[in-house]
Amino acid sequence: MYLELRGIRKTFDGAVALEGIDLSVGEHEFVCLLGPSGCGKTTLLRIVAGLLPFDGGSITLGGHDLSALPARKRGFGIVFQSYSLFPNMTVAENVGYGLRIRGESRDRIAARVTELLALIKLPDYAQRYPHQLSGGQQQRVALARALAVDPALILLDEPLSALDARVRTDMRAEIHEVQRRLRIPTIMVTHDQEEALTLADKIVCMHDGRVEQVGSPSDLYLRPQTRFVANFVGLSNLLPTDWVRQAMPALLATRPDGASDRFEACLRPESLRIAADAQGPGRVREMTFMGNLTRLRVDWQGRELLVEQHGAAGLSQGAPVRLDMEPGQCAWVRV
Repeated sequence: MYLELRGIRKTFDGAVALEGIDLSVGEHEFVCLLGPSGCGKTTLLRIVAGLLPFDGGSITLGGHDLSALPARKRGFGIVFQSYSLFPNMTVAENVGYGLRIRGESRDRIAARVTELLALIKLPDYAQRYPHQLSGGQQQRVALARALAVDPALILLDEPLSALDARVRTDMRAEIHEVQRRLRIPTIMVTHDQEEALTLADKIVCMHDGRVEQVGSPSDLYLRPQTRFVANFVGLSNLLPTDWVRQAMPALLATRPDGASDRFEACLRPESLRIAADAQGPGRVREMTFMGNLTRLRVDWQGRELLVEQHGAAGLSQGAPVRLDMEPGQCAWVRV
């Protein structure tokens, strides 16, 4: 692995912020640190960047110890949520700033700025100032500035959270395209599960200063290992073993060994098949049409289950229904 963190520990005034964090980033990998506010993901990113000291553990890049290396010598590109562009500099001057302080020639800086403005699709904006740009354009310029110095690693700290939904979606695609084209290893902090699922090769789901689960987007969505991951990544129906034994016994075929109170069944709403059935034991309590899908809440044998279907469901509120599911689509999570 290109970047290796082992046993990283950090406290603030005696309070544990990170405990025993292990993280590996491949040479061309896009890794998302995903979790709720306060879980430690930004603290971890700042430690990687060299902006925060840590209390225990090790960090290596390409086999070289980074522990004593200051941030300015790590050669990383950092993009913050707030853009942090210099307001008195043009776009070209902002993008070329890192090269200028490294003593690069004017011709080299001009060529690199031209190359990067084309890459971020702002080739005609070189002489504009930050206040003349939209939020999405400013974030692109911040990304280009980070890329200008040919960084060994890109660190993104919730770079899209200040943008509106449509611009955020567009920028997500742009970041994905740039990272895939340049193949620079990247770590991004986000609390947005959609961003993580869309962008990441690997997701590190964090909770209370610890890593809950590491895996591909499909691993975390289809095979969550803990109740927290099942709840945080996507929507889920979490069902106790004793209820499953009575209402959906076929699902027990994939249940791990252990006491009943140690595991719950995780059923994703789209994996449940719903059909009108005059003799069915279920009732549609609520329906929400969302354009490409319909979300239904169904009373089913003493519990309320969430079900999703593509398009219109063809059912009405109060309709009797039956539910079916293949055992292989059920994940069992630790409580």
